[in-house]
Amino acid sequence: MKPNFVFSLLITPLFLLTLHSNANTATYIIHMNKSFSPKVFTTHHEWFKSTINSLKSKTLLRDDHDYQSHKKLVYTYDNAMYGFSAVLSSNELETLNNIDGFVAAYQDRTATIDTTHTFEFLSLDSPSGLWHASNFGDDIIVGVIDSGVWPESQSFKDHGMTKKIPNKWKGTCESGQEFNTSMCNFKLIGARYFNKGVIASNPNVTSIYMNSARDIVGHGTHTSSTVAGNYVNGASYFGYAKGVARGIAPKARLAMYKVIWEEGLLASDVLAGMDQAIIDGVDVISISMGFDDAPLYEDPIAIASFAAMEKGIVVSSSAGNAGPDLGTLHNGIPWLITVAAGTIDRTFGTLVLGNGQNIIGWTLFPSNATIVENLPLVHKHTLSSCNSMKLLSQLYKQAIILCDDDSISNPRSVFDQINLVAETGVLGAIFVSDNPDLIDLGNVYSPIIVIKPKDAQSVLKYAKSNKNPTASIKFQQTFVGINPAPAAAHYSSRGPSHYFPWILKPDIMAPGSRVLAAYIPTKPSARIGTNVFLSNDYNFMSGTSMACPHASGVAALLKSTHPKWSAAAIRSALKNRPCTPLVTTANPMDNTQNPIRDNAYPSQYASPLAIGAGEIDPNRAMNPGLIYDATPQDYVNLLCALKYTKTQILTITRSSSYDCENPSFDLNYPSFIALYSNKTTSMVHKFKRTVTNVGNGAATYKAKVIQPKGCVVTVSPDILDFSYRNEKQSYYININIKYVVYKKKRVSFGDLVWIEDGGTHTVRSPIVVAPR
Repeated sequence: MKPNFVFSLLITPLFLLTLHSNANTATYIIHMNKSFSPKVFTTHHEWFKSTINSLKSKTLLRDDHDYQSHKKLVYTYDNAMYGFSAVLSSNELETLNNIDGFVAAYQDRTATIDTTHTFEFLSLDSPSGLWHASNFGDDIIVGVIDSGVWPESQSFKDHGMTKKIPNKWKGTCESGQEFNTSMCNFKLIGARYFNKGVIASNPNVTSIYMNSARDIVGHGTHTSSTVAGNYVNGASYFGYAKGVARGIAPKARLAMYKVIWEEGLLASDVLAGMDQAIIDGVDVISISMGFDDAPLYEDPIAIASFAAMEKGIVVSSSAGNAGPDLGTLHNGIPWLITVAAGTIDRTFGTLVLGNGQNIIGWTLFPSNATIVENLPLVHKHTLSSCNSMKLLSQLYKQAIILCDDDSISNPRSVFDQINLVAETGVLGAIFVSDNPDLIDLGNVYSPIIVIKPKDAQSVLKYAKSNKNPTASIKFQQTFVGINPAPAAAHYSSRGPSHYFPWILKPDIMAPGSRVLAAYIPTKPSARIGTNVFLSNDYNFMSGTSMACPHASGVAALLKSTHPKWSAAAIRSALKNRPCTPLVTTANPMDNTQNPIRDNAYPSQYASPLAIGAGEIDPNRAMNPGLIYDATPQDYVNLLCALKYTKTQILTITRSSSYDCENPSFDLNYPSFIALYSNKTTSMVHKFKRTVTNVGNGAATYKAKVIQPKGCVVTVSPDILDFSYRNEKQSYYININIKYVVYKKKRVSFGDLVWIEDGGTHTVRSPIVVAPR
């Protein structure tokens, strides 16, 4: 089980709200059929308001109680979906089911919310790369659906921004508590807030704390500055990772839609925020949250992102933080980008032994006033020295104690040991651990450093061979280029999607662990000991919430470079990248040129179910060679193949113009997943794909297959000849699964790579074979 403080970092309890629901009333989201709108009403709002008011007379005759005075219309929607949300009694809901134009209704639900160096780690600083080609995302508008923004942060200043906001922008800066319209500028061009759903679903909420777009959580400030924060010199976390902070698309415009509140996080508010973002004219939506266990036709992100996709808006979302088990992913939605989290090649701090040996470790102790230098090095031959408050209290405090992390004989976790050391006031400590929970998510409250087990032997050897061993711990040091990196973060949720396993998710991986970005100064970001809390304008946070805005920023850069590309084309470009020394735009290799490993299983290579196509590679995404495009009807064909009812499809599409004449599971997606079960009679899966040549002109590509273990993959044709730019060619791929694979319920993976003759493009698609 993960320590409580780690869990609270990923999914903070204040975001969880128990829906107000009793036998009589609850908040519902209601989908309506637009074609039934009476002509007497000039707007959808008038129709829905009239519909709600009409329920009063129709239900009073049957209700035993007086009409509920708190019954009201919460939101009306016209873009993200077509319908409204309202507080209804069970009798009213029953009456509504029989009204002309009614499609579906379901109860409101809660969601979970899932840098000075990451731009270099992603090679965005290349003079010939995507940054310069896109003019750093100039005039692209990113809508962030989150917990609000701290407008005074230096990351949201508008220096260097052009003074003309794009004409497509229809949004506004909404005033509220401790937030006025003058706080927006040419960088932060919009800020709105949505909490009617929270209020309607919880009658105990009499007022909203910080009733404005101002962030009091820190999550929204962090994610929005990651995606498009402006340049800030000298940003750091108490001296760590010091440098120039900037977002992935530093010249893009930002619009914040606050839907996360201390009082809760509800689907009706998320729908309202996304609905408004579409109306306002954003180019990209970044949403670092998800709804667990929601089918597509009841998932507000799936519903709203379909509408966004139709309008060419790219939606980027987080995979969730419930890893490393398979099938824990949310946002496995075919028409948006689902982003997994990876580690970064950066660490902090050094252990210096008395013999002069330097060992790079990990520490984020936030004080530079504490000097831990040339102190006696104490090593006990029993592990009780670090897990016993009594024994720790008896130790000489002006020393550095060496603590081992042994999961078999250690009765308390390394996290508990760190807390004990902080409580007892030992001046310094060395922890020996390769626990990914600790490195990715842990905090340190006393002057300690963590070193890896492979480095511990030299420390022990030195301590045992010297009568008076000494050591020093150097804080506020930053080291980059650490390898291997990236690795799949252990906490990152894995595919396949529970409700939609026929599409390989996640799509890509992006930096998610220990990401430095803007933060709010009113909330502690560090602690010393048990009772000293410190705030900082920039903070390290970890989670797929941090990975998502990296992909959102790259999508903004691509949108600027290729304004006519569809949302599917941009997602495809992000996923394509070569393997082995080549790679199509997401990179499956780490910085040692070996396949990316999985932090949850260090001896194993990471499966595409953990990392998708691999680490996002912005510069290669700019010129991918081939892309896989898809239309809205293609996605509907997929829903039809799932045997979704007309009503369920209508809740997603909002329109009856789509048909089910060609149902197909075979979406034109830049990856392949073949599912099997012990009851499967046919072990051959056949896929058809169509690629578009977005290179400079004529080109020939040859197929190379890296076979998944226990499978035989064939491609036909295995050569694609293109005569001109934007020409389309189709091919078929057969995956023949051998008995040994499904007998042992194995997950097996490989690749299909299209290699251009005499050119620079290689276009890679992951192949996954997994049990259903």
